[in-house]
Amino acid sequence: MHIDLPEKRYYGIGEVAKAFGVNTSLIRFWEKEFDALKPKKNAKGNRKFTPEDIKNLQFIYHLVKERGFTLEGAKIHLKEEKKETLNNFEIISKLEGIKNQLIKIKEQL
Repeated sequence: MHIDLPEKRYYGIGEVAKAFGVNTSLIRFWEKEFDALKPKKNAKGNRKFTPEDIKNLQFIYHLVKERGFTLEGAKIHLKEEKKETLNNFEIISKLEGIKNQLIKIKEQL
């Protein structure tokens, strides 16, 4: 899944949930379940997700929603094989982004 978010330092939970096509409650739930998600909170308590958080969310989304992992299975996978799997996932994500750009260019021809 390629997430289309503008490059920013921080993202609000609403825009993150919209980009992933999920409810904000799921993002908050995943934050509690996965140690890799540590969004900063401002004085009002609003979550501010960094690009690194977005990358981790993409990976969690991929494992749970696209590959059908249970939450426990995804946690184990993240801990045991995070580096190798994350590298593969990043390569696939970049390739999907390039593919989407090429499709847009083709449609403009």
